[in-house]
Amino acid sequence: MFERFTADAREIVAGAQEEARRLRHHHIGTEHLLLSLLASDGPEARAAAAHGLTAGDVRARLVHGSADPLDPEALSTLGIDLDAVREATERTFGEGALDAPAGERGAVRKGHIPFTPRAKKALELSLRQSLRLKSGDIRAGHLLLGLLQDEKSLSARLAAEAGADLPALRAEAERLTRSKAA
Repeated sequence: MFERFTADAREIVAGAQEEARRLRHHHIGTEHLLLSLLASDGPEARAAAAHGLTAGDVRARLVHGSADPLDPEALSTLGIDLDAVREATERTFGEGALDAPAGERGAVRKGHIPFTPRAKKALELSLRQSLRLKSGDIRAGHLLLGLLQDEKSLSARLAAEAGADLPALRAEAERLTRSKAA
């Protein structure tokens, strides 16, 4: 399927891996694909920004959503100083030791990062959008359409939380994709 992706669409998929690494996530989800698309300088990113959906906003929502699961205030009521525990743990096991899932120590995952099932589905949906629009390839617009099609995906939820009108944004992405094909 990836042979059908245009250079800009391939860059978005590759950029999703970098976004996942930057956020220290151990998977590539629809949120990383969306973030990569929004960080590009393409017309789809500009259209999304016009609908209130920007890379900065999505990144902030992802960082806020993955806030420290260890609640410092709750632990302090038990007499536990989270900062002291974190400092001692990092001295012994390295920086970010409390952030990495068990068995995956280290600041950033190296090598292959797997796609989530929903991210794979979004890529498949982008292919379906390409076929529906009678395109010979898969472009950034098709990716955006695929990312917003499944409203249960994190990418669509993030777009809705940002205040984007999903049907209007889909229509704009389709218009952009059709105009590129002409």
